Amino acid sequence: MISLQTNVNALDALRNLSTDNAAQGKTIQQLSSGYRINSSGDDAAGLAVANGYANQITQLTQGVNNANDGIAQLQIIDGGLSNISNILNRMQTLATESASGTFTGNRSTLNQEYQNLIGEITRQATNIGLNAGGTFNSKLNVFIGGSSSASIAAVNIDLSGTSSAVDAASLGLSGTDVLGGTVGGVGFSGNAVRLDNPATSFLANSTQTYTFNYTDSSGNTQSRSVVLAGGTSGINGTAVINQLNNGLTGTGITASINSSNGTVQFTSSGQFTAGVAAAVGGGTSTVTAAATLVNTSQYNLTSNFTAVSAGTEKFTISDGTHTANISLTSANAGSLSAAVQTINASLTAAGMSDVSALETGDNTTGISLQGAANFSVTEYQLATTGGLFTAVGGQAVTAPVSGGTAGTDAQAAITAIATAIQNLGLVQGRVGAGENQLNYAVGLAQSQITNFSTAEGDIKDADVATQASNLTRDQVLEQTAVAALAQANSMPQAVLKLLQ
Repeated sequence: MISLQTNVNALDALRNLSTDNAAQGKTIQQLSSGYRINSSGDDAAGLAVANGYANQITQLTQGVNNANDGIAQLQIIDGGLSNISNILNRMQTLATESASGTFTGNRSTLNQEYQNLIGEITRQATNIGLNAGGTFNSKLNVFIGGSSSASIAAVNIDLSGTSSAVDAASLGLSGTDVLGGTVGGVGFSGNAVRLDNPATSFLANSTQTYTFNYTDSSGNTQSRSVVLAGGTSGINGTAVINQLNNGLTGTGITASINSSNGTVQFTSSGQFTAGVAAAVGGGTSTVTAAATLVNTSQYNLTSNFTAVSAGTEKFTISDGTHTANISLTSANAGSLSAAVQTINASLTAAGMSDVSALETGDNTTGISLQGAANFSVTEYQLATTGGLFTAVGGQAVTAPVSGGTAGTDAQAAITAIATAIQNLGLVQGRVGAGENQLNYAVGLAQSQITNFSTAEGDIKDADVATQASNLTRDQVLEQTAVAALAQANSMPQAVLKLLQ
């Protein structure tokens, strides 16, 4: 039917022309952007998947940066550890030189350099953040990404605890020196248990706890418990000493066997007390139960203490240069630990760094005042109830005595340095393993970035060759649609022929 009102052919041509224009526009959009998906309507499901890949790529890219930062920091730490190793080698040289009986030089000169090196170790450990409690003396968590599990997406490097700290105290060098005197070995009062028979088995299926109170290299009082374990078959005396020394690392206290009576003894150039509990489990005890000791190689005064509940006790402690005035009341001496803290705070305030107050080894009954140099104690006022002393006036301070048969200071230093070198090597191993672990993590992350990018591109990227062909087709179709529309528009003119 020929109609003037409705030109169906023209409408068909116009619709096809619109379709061709739309297809050409989308093709040009893909060619100009490089993407097959330019809006959600292009492929909603594909866009969601591609966005997930893009998120992973972003996370992993930053994760690689995190890992590289971590590697750089570990390399800085590694360099510092190598330098500390060199310092330990020099200290070993000084100690070995001083330990020789044919040395005719001035050991004080050797010791001055030795002490400076102890301080330098702590300074360098602090600079690299591996001093006790330092910035990197912790569990380092480096987030890399690439997994839905946070624990798997991160690399953990454990540099926490005393075993990973490399300051002088943590390496067990505090209190050592290379002077020629004998280190006084201090034994437990009343102890008769001999450790020098290798056939004797101790602590079978049982444990025994030693408690030490000591002054660290910074002048702060510390406490350390060492638990000996005998296992199923027990341990001999040598193993007892080894377990004690492992547990005492960083305290400056060294355990050994007294060569004259075979009992355990302890040596330190600093202040300390010790106590031991009964063995738990029924095995043979290493020390008579409930034994205690104070470091009698120091000037010392030990007295029982009762919590102050009424009145005020007043006394002074003087080292000849400084004098500390101490007042104990129920507010600051209501317990043994509180009294010790009050006394030490007063000593520090008075500038006395050579005298310390320590709880006795049982941590319940007494206070031991110890000093490397002579000091005096004068009681001026007794508390109404409780206190440290029972009489007004000067209190007797005991001069130091050498109570054991340990080696010279230099020989003890050689042993301490050897242990420090071994412990430092373990820390270097942890740092090196961390570097390698992060390098492997970077390799995986870079591989994942490549593969995720490939997967994202497969979904989002335009196929340029196909779209170029489509553009040619759409352009030809557009031209033919325009021509067809022109023909369709001219068809109604045929009606004029019928009206002539």
